[in-house]
Amino acid sequence: MKPPPPLTYIRSFECAARHLSFTTAAKELGYTQAAISAHIRSLEQHIGRQLFIRYPRSLKLTEMGEAFLPTLRQALDQIDQATEAVVASARKRTVVVSCPTSLAENWLAGCMAAFRREHPAIEVVLHGTIWDDLTEPLADLVVSTRRFDDRPPDSVVLWDDRLVLLCAPTFAGILQAPPDILKLDRISVHGRQEYWQCMGEALGIDISERDKGFATNSSNIALELAANGAGCVATQLSLARRYLERGLLVEPFPVRPPSPWTYYLSESRLSKGNVVKTVKEWILARAQAENE
Repeated sequence: MKPPPPLTYIRSFECAARHLSFTTAAKELGYTQAAISAHIRSLEQHIGRQLFIRYPRSLKLTEMGEAFLPTLRQALDQIDQATEAVVASARKRTVVVSCPTSLAENWLAGCMAAFRREHPAIEVVLHGTIWDDLTEPLADLVVSTRRFDDRPPDSVVLWDDRLVLLCAPTFAGILQAPPDILKLDRISVHGRQEYWQCMGEALGIDISERDKGFATNSSNIALELAANGAGCVATQLSLARRYLERGLLVEPFPVRPPSPWTYYLSESRLSKGNVVKTVKEWILARAQAENE
């Protein structure tokens, strides 16, 4: 397997793509214009594709460059956040909490905002993650979503999650019986396709009869698609609760089968004793209240 390109090349490409200028990127990163150009040329040789169209006085991203850029930006953001987590973890009154972005936005943000009001002396760094998080070993507390047969060691279950089927309120009149679901597009999340299988079994319909629709790598995007009338989504109740409370989504059928995936809370073996314990107990108490 070919080794990954140096991080310097990646940062040079991102900066040049942001400014569409090697010269401006050189000023921002502290290199010469020639160095930035060399970094990007080496990166293009590494991946075997051209990233920029070079004009005499300007630059333009190629289709490959445009496709490459968002993923690299996410990766660089995670690296920068990991660095902040390292710095923060060195402060004794700071607790770093790592959590999937979907749950961080839909539940944990409110949970930790309430914590700060009660415990203003404790600083919390809330690190939202998209993929398996490279900063988990640096976090004091880690919330992870796992299948029931892949539970993290020494973890605590936040709640027994259930699955819900959701659609925009405008579709509620169309869905009179479970087979009517097949009339609408199906919104699925990569790695969570079994949610639809579970929901189909619970409703007594063959989901495979309609496999067209939307797919995304983000549960929050799937919920937003459903709220905007793109179709039906099967997802965890813990993520959907806020959408239901605000009336953005509705349940056409009151069927909630158990979710094969749920959230677990783990504590670092190097955590800071009572300060982390205070945050952990708060999260668990709020999670228990949420499940009642």
